[in-house]
Amino acid sequence: MQQLVKSIFFAAILFSGSILSAQPYYDTHVFNKYAAANSFHSMSIDTGDLPGFREAKDILPQPEWPARPDVIKCYWKAWELAFDNLHKPAPGSGFIAPFIDPAFNGHIFMWDSHFMLMFGKYGSKAFNFQRTLDNFYAKQHKDGFICREIVESDGSDFFERFDVSSTGPNLFPWTEWEYYLNFNDTVRLSRVFDPLIAYYKWYTDYRSWPDGTYFSSGLGCGMDNQPRLPAGYDPGWSHGRMSWIDITLQQVFAGQLLIRMAEKLNRQEDVEGIRREVTKLTAFVNEYMWDKKSAFYYDRFSDGRLSGIKSIASYWALLANVVPDVNLASFVSHLENPGEFARMHRVATLSGDVPSFDPNGGYWKGSVWAPTNYMVLRGLTQYGLDSLAFEIARNHLDNVVKVYDQTGTLFENYAPDKVQGNDRKDFVGWTGIVPISVLFEYVFGLRPDVPHHTLILDIKMTDEYGVKNYPFGKEGLISIHVDKRKSLETAPVVKVNSNISFDLKLSWSGGTKVIHTGPGK
Repeated sequence: MQQLVKSIFFAAILFSGSILSAQPYYDTHVFNKYAAANSFHSMSIDTGDLPGFREAKDILPQPEWPARPDVIKCYWKAWELAFDNLHKPAPGSGFIAPFIDPAFNGHIFMWDSHFMLMFGKYGSKAFNFQRTLDNFYAKQHKDGFICREIVESDGSDFFERFDVSSTGPNLFPWTEWEYYLNFNDTVRLSRVFDPLIAYYKWYTDYRSWPDGTYFSSGLGCGMDNQPRLPAGYDPGWSHGRMSWIDITLQQVFAGQLLIRMAEKLNRQEDVEGIRREVTKLTAFVNEYMWDKKSAFYYDRFSDGRLSGIKSIASYWALLANVVPDVNLASFVSHLENPGEFARMHRVATLSGDVPSFDPNGGYWKGSVWAPTNYMVLRGLTQYGLDSLAFEIARNHLDNVVKVYDQTGTLFENYAPDKVQGNDRKDFVGWTGIVPISVLFEYVFGLRPDVPHHTLILDIKMTDEYGVKNYPFGKEGLISIHVDKRKSLETAPVVKVNSNISFDLKLSWSGGTKVIHTGPGK
């Protein structure tokens, strides 16, 4: 027996050249032509210097709100923390671009990175935050897989790819489409399209059930400990043989955006299968994952029962644009119910009428989180419900700033029923969304559509406010000042100075107006 073992041992050396290079398991990667076309694999490494906050501050957008100096202080604190979290690629890591990390554990995360870039786009004149995603694309496997958590020091995947918690959520198309809307960068859109399609197809092949719905785990969906699974399954690590409402809706949303990208790039033939899936999943969600009595979408167990747990996960339905008009008002009403999601600090991630709801937060058992709130706001805008979005945004910003006033910092998440920051502090991280993106897009009402040369200004305050150095596209810089008004119905006086031409789409309680403005006007 010993002689046989020795023979096998030396045979391994003979055929592999080295014991150290012997592969411990069979390579199960299936060739994906879109992953093979991923140009990030051959891209050279960017070793440029990183800007510091002091040198970046003068070229960042400069908000003004005389009545709320506390908000402005919180805004600058978010940027200060963000610039402290910039890193260069470590030698030998396989990373190709400088990046922002979530300051969590020395790893980059999909979930966090997508939302950090939702405010990072406003700092593009100082640092190209979007290139953070280039490191994920550079680490894409040949079958399309991308790990959701990658070690910064050596570039290794933190999870084996078939682990149910290894990847997701699939928000790459959303983050890239947002960048496109802000910069009209068709070169980048063309470059990312192949890796996005490759990852979408991997997700379809390895994360869906026979009925077409999708699964994940608490860690994989990003909401680690939310009590959504059937009894007997681990909420963090198991898929629970369940159709996950958020993952399914995210894939619908991702598919819709890939279809839009394909139209811009004239690559419609690459998304024909995705078109069919989006149609099928939209119908399935409304037929089998919607409960008419409670007017809510739920996770679906393997026996066909709905979970009955009202989670913020279901509000991905707004962004995915799957809610029929007949159900919209009743579905959205849960966001306005103080006994459910409209707690003192909106929006709780678990409804207040769920038995495991924690008024202190309990991580994902009710805490208010910047990424899920931003998702809700953007979903409400999708349906033109901007007044409700403003109410939620103002409440969210006010509570985050109150905690900042008390502590001098930002937190990972916040208690729903008291003024309290929870878990990690100095967290930027995605919490930078609140004093930056939520301030600009919902409290100030500025939302750009650069490909159509349009900037929306939705004025819902009577206060004087404005912003200087607002970035619009690659070259545009706009300064906007809104005068104080007597009432919401009073026509606003808006002063604009710009180095480019664009259409300002102005709206307020008393009307709407489109104003064409040119350089210096």
